[in-house]
Amino acid sequence: MPIHDHQPSRRGGAFLWGGIVLGVLLLAGIFTHGFGLFRQTASGPTQPDLMTRQGEKILVPEGSALRPRLSVMPAQTQRVLPKLVLPGVVESNPARTASVLPALGGRVLELKVALGERVARGQLLAVIDSADLAQAYDDNDKAADAFRLAEKALGRQKEQSKIGTVSDQDLDQAKSNYVQAEAEYLRTQAHLKTLGVPAETKPGERRLKVTAPVAGSITSLAVTPGTIINDTTQSIMTIADLSTVWVTAMVPEKDVADVAKNQDAEVSLAAYPGRVLHGKVLFVSDVVEPDTRRNKLRIAFANADYGLKPNMFATVTLVAAEQSRIVLPASALLMNNDRTTVFVAVAPWTFERRTVDPQLEEGDSVAIRSGINPGDQVVVKGGILLND
Repeated sequence: MPIHDHQPSRRGGAFLWGGIVLGVLLLAGIFTHGFGLFRQTASGPTQPDLMTRQGEKILVPEGSALRPRLSVMPAQTQRVLPKLVLPGVVESNPARTASVLPALGGRVLELKVALGERVARGQLLAVIDSADLAQAYDDNDKAADAFRLAEKALGRQKEQSKIGTVSDQDLDQAKSNYVQAEAEYLRTQAHLKTLGVPAETKPGERRLKVTAPVAGSITSLAVTPGTIINDTTQSIMTIADLSTVWVTAMVPEKDVADVAKNQDAEVSLAAYPGRVLHGKVLFVSDVVEPDTRRNKLRIAFANADYGLKPNMFATVTLVAAEQSRIVLPASALLMNNDRTTVFVAVAPWTFERRTVDPQLEEGDSVAIRSGINPGDQVVVKGGILLND
C-alpha cells in the first residue's frame, strides 16, 4: 500500500488526541472555577435560625423573622363574675314519681289509660281478674259466716246461763269461739282493705282495680289487655308529677369547690332558643359519680305549662361571687395535647411554656384561675408560631 495513504490517518489521530486533552483541561478549569465560586458562596453570610431551644426555654435570636410577629403584654388582674357553664338534662322529681305495682297477680281485663296521658290521684288505671283476689274474698266470706255463728252461739249460751242450764265452762268456750271468729273476720277484712277492694262486693264484680297513687303523667307503660301478671314486684306503669321538674347538671371534679346550695343559676334549652330560666341550686350531691368523676347538682323549676320535658338537654350557667382574677386575651391561650398553655417571657426574647387553668371566657378575654402571676410577660399574639 502506498505510504502517502497512511499519513492522513496519523495526522487525524494526533488532532483527535490533542482535542481530547484540551477538553479535559478546559473541564478541569471550569470545575475548579465552579468550586471556587461555591466556596465563596458558602463562606458568605447566612440567615439566622427562627428560634432555638435551650432546655425548656425557646430563644428567638436577633434578626429572626419571628420577632416582629410576637406581641407581649404583662398579665393584669381584674374584678370578674366567674361563670361556670355545665351540660344538664331535665328530669322528673323522684319524690313526685310513682311506680304502679299491682297488689296481686292475674290477667289484665281492661286498661283504662294510655302512655302520656295525665291522670288524677285515685283514677282507675286497670282492671285485673285475679285468682288470689277470689281466694281472699272466699276467706272473708268464710270468716264472716263463722263469726255470725259464733255470735249466735254466744248469745244462746248467755241466755241459758241466766237460767242455769249450762255450765260456766260451756259459756267460757262460747266466748273463746266468738273472740277467735271475730279476730279472723277482722283479719280478712283488713286484707281486702290492703288490696284496695271493698269487702261488700257481689261475686260477679270481684275484680282487682288498680288506681293512681299520685296525680301526674303516664311516662311508661308495660302492660296491655290480656297480659298475665305473675311478678307483682314489676311495675306495670310509671306516673310522674311533672308540674315541678329538676334540671340536673354535672360538675367536673376540679370545679366542685365553686358550686354551692342556693347559688344563682341560669338555664337555657335547645328546644326554646332565647328563653332563659332563672333559679337557684336546690342541692349539691355529697357523692362524686365514680364513672364520670363529676358531681351532680339540681335546680327545681315550676312547670305549669309542661314545657320542660324529661330528657331535654340544657345548658346550666352558674354565677359566683365577684372575684379578682388575671384576665388575658383569648389569643394568648394555646392547646397543647389535653392542656391549655401560654408562653411567658422569662428573659428578653426567651420564652417558656406555662400550663394555665382558664375559668371564664367573656368575648375575647379569658379569666385565669391559676398558672400565671400578675406582671408575668405573656405572649398574646403570635404564640402559635412558638407552639412546636
